[in-house]
Amino acid sequence: MLDFVQTAEEAARRAGQILRAWSSKFTVREKSRSNLVTEADEASQAAIFEFIHGRYPSHGFCGEEGLSINETDSPYRWVIDPLDGTTNYVHAFPYYCVSIGLECRGEMIVGAVFDPVHDEMFLAVRGQGASLNRRPLKCSGINELSQSLVIASLPVATSAHEKAVSRFLTVLPVAQSVQRTGSAALNLANVAAGRVEGFWSTSLKPWDMAAGILLVEEAGGRISKIDGSHFRLEEPDLLATNGSDIHEQLLTLLV
Repeated sequence: MLDFVQTAEEAARRAGQILRAWSSKFTVREKSRSNLVTEADEASQAAIFEFIHGRYPSHGFCGEEGLSINETDSPYRWVIDPLDGTTNYVHAFPYYCVSIGLECRGEMIVGAVFDPVHDEMFLAVRGQGASLNRRPLKCSGINELSQSLVIASLPVATSAHEKAVSRFLTVLPVAQSVQRTGSAALNLANVAAGRVEGFWSTSLKPWDMAAGILLVEEAGGRISKIDGSHFRLEEPDLLATNGSDIHEQLLTLLV
């Protein structure tokens, strides 16, 4: 397990260096409306894959930029987002990261989320806790939504009539503050760090969540679907909180 987490950390740092290097010179094309992909995404993912695949050539891979290797006998699969928060990155808004998770037989066992702007490395190992730059992480102890900072993730190119927007507006007058930030992996890392009390979404992909959900769980938080049922990585339905009464309060509001 130590080798796995060291590999995830090193791969994330290498990718972070690439993102910083590309930040002033990348070009942009649109995958779809309001959904941008950059050369930096692709260079970052290539570096991650080359490094991890070189160490574990039999492992499976799943990545945002078309990376999919599933025909393997190995129980391990790396789930990679080489640049979570692409739109923020494009606009030089400093809230983006690299996210790398390792799954074994359907269970996340290692997570690494690296924020290259602030040089913050979030790491988690199943059963061994979570850390930020080697310091242990623990979710906040706040248990009232009225005292909480929470974050909502809205779908790409959302409209005013989306259910996700009505959920946002429902929570807005109840929480102390509701934000939309543009990086699900960093949102989850910040729940684990005790900076944010809750985060929810119904529009994410596995690579957006893989590392972050383990960070939250290992920092003492709680993960479920927004109706309170069991979370599944392959389904775009997530509520992550600090594990206090706030979880139940949000469940009531988000139905």
